[in-house]
Amino acid sequence: MIFRLSRTPRFIQWVFPRMTWGFSCNESGLYLTFDDGPDPEVTPWILDVLKAHDAKATFFCVGDRAIKYAAIYNRIIEEGHSVGNHTMYHERGTQTTDLLYLGSVDEAARIINSRLFRPPYGRIRNSQVRELRKRNMQVIMWSWLTYDFDHSYPVGKILKKAGSMKAGDIIVLHDNQKCGERVKAILPGILAEGKRQGFAFEPIP
Repeated sequence: MIFRLSRTPRFIQWVFPRMTWGFSCNESGLYLTFDDGPDPEVTPWILDVLKAHDAKATFFCVGDRAIKYAAIYNRIIEEGHSVGNHTMYHERGTQTTDLLYLGSVDEAARIINSRLFRPPYGRIRNSQVRELRKRNMQVIMWSWLTYDFDHSYPVGKILKKAGSMKAGDIIVLHDNQKCGERVKAILPGILAEGKRQGFAFEPIP
């Protein structure tokens, strides 16, 4: 039996304090984030649903996909969402030299005008974090993981755990083909539960 932690343990946040894991619980905001897009099928659907619920989010975009699907990327910004850098080619930081990894971030930054950064796969070296901070970039992680990428994890369990969302939580979803059908099943439930609890869905500033 595989045990999955939806909420990032506090001790991990203490061990990696240079990264942002959540925001003040004194506010009423939740922070939906989407990684890996833009995608020509999934991202427009997400944008339509967010608009219908008067919700905002943050999209961590891969540079080459932002170029390929520029109209969708521009729509994200035009509709009041935030964007963040997710490298140029979705490299895994722990398997890439610092020189190549940071070069990928810099290349993506020419397209994605944002100081927000999320490492693909959530994997990054401390040395890379230090260099990103020198570039005045904020490394955004998460406090609540949906497991939309894990097809063995029932959507019903994910939505049941949505009841434990707290103010200030950063929630991770993905706007890519692999996760598309599961996101379509999960996102409306998260939005409904958040509204039921009186939260507002806001972009990361």
